[in-house]
Amino acid sequence: MREFSVPPIVTVGDSANLTDPVWENAEKAPEAVQFVRRDATGTWTDVTCRQFRDEVVAVARGLVAAGVQPGDRVGLMSRTRYEWTLVDYAIWAAGAVTVPIYETSSAEQAAWILADSGAVAAVLESTAHATLVAGVRDRVPDLAHTWQIDLGGVDELVAAGAAVEPAEIERRRAGLRSSDVATIIYTSGTTGRPKGCVLTHRNMYADIANAVPVLPNLFGRNASTLLFLPLAHAFARLIQIGVVQARATMAHCSDTKDLVAQLQEVKPTFVLSVPRVFEKVYNGAKQKAEAAGKGKIFARAEAVAIAYSEALETSGGPGLALRAQHALFDKLVYGKLRAALGGRCRDAMSGGAPLGARLGHFFRGVGVSVCEGYGLTETSPAASANLPDFTRMGTVGRPLPGVTIRIDDDGEILISGDLVFQGYWRNEAATAEAITADGWFRTGDLGSLDGDGYLTITGRKKEIIVTAAGKNVAPAILEDQVRAHHLVSQCVVVGDRQPFIAALVTLDEEALPAWLESAGLPADAEVEQLRRHEGLLAEIQAAVNRANESVSQAEAIKVFRILPRDFTEATGELTPSLKVKRQVVHKTYAAEIADIYRG
Repeated sequence: MREFSVPPIVTVGDSANLTDPVWENAEKAPEAVQFVRRDATGTWTDVTCRQFRDEVVAVARGLVAAGVQPGDRVGLMSRTRYEWTLVDYAIWAAGAVTVPIYETSSAEQAAWILADSGAVAAVLESTAHATLVAGVRDRVPDLAHTWQIDLGGVDELVAAGAAVEPAEIERRRAGLRSSDVATIIYTSGTTGRPKGCVLTHRNMYADIANAVPVLPNLFGRNASTLLFLPLAHAFARLIQIGVVQARATMAHCSDTKDLVAQLQEVKPTFVLSVPRVFEKVYNGAKQKAEAAGKGKIFARAEAVAIAYSEALETSGGPGLALRAQHALFDKLVYGKLRAALGGRCRDAMSGGAPLGARLGHFFRGVGVSVCEGYGLTETSPAASANLPDFTRMGTVGRPLPGVTIRIDDDGEILISGDLVFQGYWRNEAATAEAITADGWFRTGDLGSLDGDGYLTITGRKKEIIVTAAGKNVAPAILEDQVRAHHLVSQCVVVGDRQPFIAALVTLDEEALPAWLESAGLPADAEVEQLRRHEGLLAEIQAAVNRANESVSQAEAIKVFRILPRDFTEATGELTPSLKVKRQVVHKTYAAEIADIYRG
């Protein structure tokens, strides 16, 4: 199939904007709990729909008092916390445009985003952020105001706004059109300088308003989540506006070191994550079981979970014997895994990279259905998803309502619908390259549609490796499988214009100590010393062998190298959303790659 379309459930009117659900919730269910926020003492406090609306108005009045005009851009640089969401909606209520900045951004990145967007003000979280922006202030000529959350910046805005009539916020909201710009999100950029994706209120509203009805298990009135991914990323932002749209409940986790404890406190019904986190949960559980001498039990429980999930997709469903085994392991293993997520979590969303059928089946068999979806910042971001009644493991689901997906002649995925962005801010050339004359967005991803409209991602158009023999190789297929090994953190496949395919592998620092102990090696052994250890090489070779089973001999990894350290955002190999910057890896480890092919 070359094209599949799903008609919209909701059509966004010309006068609609993203603050509408906030006001509607405050009127229809003023005492419903919209957010749960954690104060300095660690106590969780409810924020009702009416309270949230009132706080949004108060902060918006402060922005107006500072001279922020409709259409002005306001930077927002902070970790994921309640104030991020509050300020985001306040910017919209003032008629302005939110420009998110990752809290881990460098001074160069922050300066570019603030200057390129023409931001007139910025809300920052910490002294570190304030110092960073102060250091580049001379390069951001339009920036007139900054507020620091940790030093009472939100309270300053509220106090300053006391002189502004609340009616002014109502006037500005009434003047907003769905075609107005809501946010400019700068892509984290695996290559080159970040580009600002211009998203309107209609883009984002149409995306989430059509997603909520088909995801009742996630966005039900009694649903709740603990958000820990960066809100500067479009994926987490979608969950934020989805929670408000559906009048569900959300808590924020600003530090993943606190995530395990906060999951126990909040007890969410669903979570949002990236595949790497699901891999770590699985690998951690497996490693813990093996360390306790229960490795065989876990292995059997894993096999039963996957078989049970696979059987759910057959007409007959799981047989009696399989159901009995599943019930046994639910008591022995699966219940403990769910307890680690707070005990109430039955659903999850995954995006940003392929999850893989194996992990998808494992978690569904354990009792946590992972809804894998697909999209990009330019598509607001969700374009397709596996839905409760329409799930096919190994795919990223069917188009969401209001979305059409087409496979171009060269295999590239094209997307159309109200969710497609308006273009790149002040970059007509890039916009013309990304959007066709008739409005289709060129994703740069390669994929295929099956007869039922399920989309499978096969790779990135620009990442396809062409060997010296002319063989086209999609690296993601191999990399995902190698990364599934508990000792592997990252895998980058190389071999462009080379005689064979090879791979660079980094080790998972959290999994390494247990392996060192099992191998009888010192706990302080450095990776540099271990790179050629026979036992470690055998472990990684086993992962490579499994990955090679999924491709032809010409595409198989012939050689691999274990790198002396993992990739990080600080060292430049990862984006803030944890995507690998291949060009940086190739440059940093050029000597390692050259050594592979020297013979």
